[in-house]
Amino acid sequence: MSDLRSIYSQKALSQIPRLLGLQDRNPYSPTYGCFKRTYWLDKTVDFPDALPQFGVLSLALAYHHDLPDNIYKDQQKMREWIIAGMKYWTKIQHRDGSFDEFYPNEHGWTGPTGFLLYAMLKSSMILDERGEFPEDFRDEFNSACSKAAKYIIKYDEHGVLANHHAMGVLPVFYAFHVLGNEEFREGYEKKLSEFLEFHNSEGWSLEYDGADIGYLSATVSFLGKVYKLNRDTRLKKVMEESVGFLSHFVYPNGFYAGSMGSRNTLHFYSHGCELLAPQYPLAGRVADAMLESLRDGKIVPAEIQADRYFLYRIPEHLESYIDYGERTDEAKLPFEGDDFRSVFSQGRYYIEKKNDLYLIGNAAKGGVTKLFHLPSKKLLASDCGVIGQTKSGDVVTSQWIDPQYTFTPKESGFSVSGSLHVVPANKLFTPIKLIIFRLFLLIFGWHTGMAYRIKGLIRKLLMLKSGKSPAFFY
Repeated sequence: MSDLRSIYSQKALSQIPRLLGLQDRNPYSPTYGCFKRTYWLDKTVDFPDALPQFGVLSLALAYHHDLPDNIYKDQQKMREWIIAGMKYWTKIQHRDGSFDEFYPNEHGWTGPTGFLLYAMLKSSMILDERGEFPEDFRDEFNSACSKAAKYIIKYDEHGVLANHHAMGVLPVFYAFHVLGNEEFREGYEKKLSEFLEFHNSEGWSLEYDGADIGYLSATVSFLGKVYKLNRDTRLKKVMEESVGFLSHFVYPNGFYAGSMGSRNTLHFYSHGCELLAPQYPLAGRVADAMLESLRDGKIVPAEIQADRYFLYRIPEHLESYIDYGERTDEAKLPFEGDDFRSVFSQGRYYIEKKNDLYLIGNAAKGGVTKLFHLPSKKLLASDCGVIGQTKSGDVVTSQWIDPQYTFTPKESGFSVSGSLHVVPANKLFTPIKLIIFRLFLLIFGWHTGMAYRIKGLIRKLLMLKSGKSPAFFY
């Protein structure tokens, strides 16, 4: 299926014009190099979210690599815009090495800081390979990278997001690779040990309170980027276990993940599977199935994503094309093989293939279930549980991960029961609330420790807080 490979580059390169449209490319502008268009042009936000600077990596990959129909290769304007993006990145860094994403003085951990550090280091490696990195900028750039790496090593974040911990491993190793500081090699070991605490031998990694299949592919991708440079067997083991688990959620109808995960994500990060494919054929089979889905519009392409998210897809596709892995042997997805019944007791998943049917259930999430008819590759049933509103106005649902649910695997199928959960209220800003929030951030957010506590409180209030309802489901 090597003819599918070009889909990666086609999907990515088609979005470069949109990406360039986000960047301030006026060299006389004080925000030259900024990718936050709503800040530098529309002026509808009051601070430059740093994460859009991730666009630098897409420009660097397109500038350097031979890709089908790549009109951007070796264009000197591309080099200028890459460097402009790097320089603006250094301008908006906090003194502690961190960057903001959602609000001023956020001091975000790997969400902004880790992603950006990887993007900048990888882009600098590309420019260095070409002998085109500006020497008069090197000290400033290396200093910014060093501060960012030290911040990632020192801190973490509230709530467990395993893919963010994997993203902590990635840029810290690249900082060691590029800057050669022994402190960063030790930091890599520290971050990897922290990540491994959140990886389960069943093959999934913890995302808040359960397994999320979309972000599991991200974890494989982030660790794979390290494995490309550092053949650490611990990375390979996690990647193979993860691909083995997520392969169950490559559905017969071509779709992927979604409601089966703790965070409902649909996205698929392909680079890790491509890197692993020559050594682990199942990774190549997953990648091929998802390439067909990308071609057919069954997984999320960059062109339909918001500006905040399409930034990730472009370099993911480009690196997947560049590192397309040789398919050394044939492998089958779980639904393509013999009949089986698997119970993941810690993740609380039930998966069964029997004759013409393929059943997947997430008991940890209240019994979310999908049933497929294999000969037709059609989804026969998709049950996301109970949701409704009480007379008092509370919205209650069974689709909430709760370790106290009773999960009973049976000879064929399973049962689950427990309390319904109250869905947290959808809180919104008003002008007065936003002004108070901004003042609070300006007064207290400059302090790294306070910023950490503030973000934890926000997550608890807006995302994680839920009470049990007196109603039960079974």
